[in-house]
Amino acid sequence: MIMETLQEIHNRQRRALFFILALFVLGWGFTEWKTVFAGLILGSLFGLYNFWILVRKSKQYEIAIEQGKKRISLGSALRFASGIAAAAIATAMPEQFDLISTVIGFVIPYVLLLIERIIYHVRQQ
Repeated sequence: MIMETLQEIHNRQRRALFFILALFVLGWGFTEWKTVFAGLILGSLFGLYNFWILVRKSKQYEIAIEQGKKRISLGSALRFASGIAAAAIATAMPEQFDLISTVIGFVIPYVLLLIERIIYHVRQQ
């Protein structure tokens, strides 16, 4: 049941993030701040990937526990590596991506998660 809830949270996060990504694409296409919006897009995509890894690994862990198996997970290492990859891409191509906006974009899914959880708990009270 917890995993269904986590999957539902992920689905809501994904929908909200796709809307935000559409706004970033419009900003990239119609403003002169192309590197800033490209960095936000890059970081947000890597952040969404990180959240997807978290959901997938949590589900695999739950299945392993139910089956009585031990599970060694590389989920944290994969999420850490994807953060490094996003920063490396932005650093390697500064004419295409702004590093600071990439980091901000990377954090956006987590900020959305925090806001969503706060709203959820306020509604429950």
